[in-house]
Amino acid sequence: MDLLVIETALGHTALARESNRLHGLCFGHQSPRSAFRALTRTLSAGASDVPLYSFADATRVDRDDDQLVDQISRFAEGEATDFGDLRIDVSHLTPFGRKVTTACRRIPWGETRTYGQLAKLAGRPGAARAVGSVMARNRVPLIVPCHRVVPACGGLGGFSAPQGVSMKRRLLDLERTSCLVGGH
Repeated sequence: MDLLVIETALGHTALARESNRLHGLCFGHQSPRSAFRALTRTLSAGASDVPLYSFADATRVDRDDDQLVDQISRFAEGEATDFGDLRIDVSHLTPFGRKVTTACRRIPWGETRTYGQLAKLAGRPGAARAVGSVMARNRVPLIVPCHRVVPACGGLGGFSAPQGVSMKRRLLDLERTSCLVGGH
């Protein structure tokens, strides 16, 4: 497993990938170590067979040296970025969780969907709370853009990344601004 730590406009980011499949991504951290710690917690959540990783296992990567790192960096800078071809690990998800994840990945840049709309798209109308649970355990935010999922009653709902709802607002504003400026 490749463990990478990068710095982006959204803070320090750590990601784990293996065989061109992304297993985890954590962003918005103040230091490389805190991003790495968050990544190891993400990878071990609900799993008993995850090896122990130390910060020494992480590689610092420059965006010019890696296509995915460059894409994530451009996303963080407000460039409409399509991660549709990126393979992600969904082995830890239930069949419903996989459907929710697929539906969420289809939400276009600069748009939002409600938890209820996502539930309907995943084949379970009325399962908005279950969608919220899937989003709360999202191991690859930004790639599965859970920040684009909001409550039907208004507001932003929750967000488990560092800085919580203020980071969710920042991401949505970033996308809306680039849509206005770039015409996406």
